[in-house]
Amino acid sequence: MHREPLSGRIDEEGAVTAEYAIATIAAVGFAALLVVVLRSDEVRGLLLGLITRALAAPS
Repeated sequence: MHREPLSGRIDEEGAVTAEYAIATIAAVGFAALLVVVLRSDEVRGLLLGLITRALAAPS
């Protein structure tokens, strides 16, 4: 059922759902990219070195 827009505003019913879907797709894409980056040997070595130095720091 189509209702007349109030005060000249455009009927945006369903727009919020579409925005959530786009944001979810973008988040999944970013997560996939992050997994690829973190699986690389170079990044893994950098993170391991950082953690090792942080744990070995004098108290």
